[in-house]
Amino acid sequence: MLGLAPERHAARIAYAAIVARARAPGFYAARGVPDTLDGRFELIALHAFLVLHRLRAEPAAQGFAQALFDAMFQDMDRGLREMGTGDLSVGKQVKRMATGFYGRIDAYQAGLAAGDPTEALRRNLFGTLAEPDAAQVAWFAAYLADQAAALAGQPAIAIATGRVEFAPFPAEAAP
Repeated sequence: MLGLAPERHAARIAYAAIVARARAPGFYAARGVPDTLDGRFELIALHAFLVLHRLRAEPAAQGFAQALFDAMFQDMDRGLREMGTGDLSVGKQVKRMATGFYGRIDAYQAGLAAGDPTEALRRNLFGTLAEPDAAQVAWFAAYLADQAAALAGQPAIAIATGRVEFAPFPAEAAP
């Protein structure tokens, strides 16, 4: 994009990769995440968390991490406006979403650190479901760990240029 600083441009490319992964139909039909605005937000938040989690220990990548966060919430702002949310309430909605995202970061971070993100996934990713089954939550717990490991193997500098490479879905990895 002409006119954008390289870091902002790279953040938008990385954010597009996050959104593309979050929109994979298998998350919704086969894995039980509701195909609703809430469900879509949750999957974007989960994948954004994964990328930010990878970058958090890299001091040189913090500017990019902030640009990625900004790109995400600029898109949320734009989406709300396109859906007809009034100008006076868009800011409040985006602030509520950002606060919720920070909470998810904390929950997913704690779950990964403890080696068991199932409760964080149950509360957040499946928050709009009455009760996800154990297999759905277990699949996402394994998926979260696999994606965190795949991203940990990528150089932060590559991610900061917009190249985010998620691992294949477990079913895709089978021969």
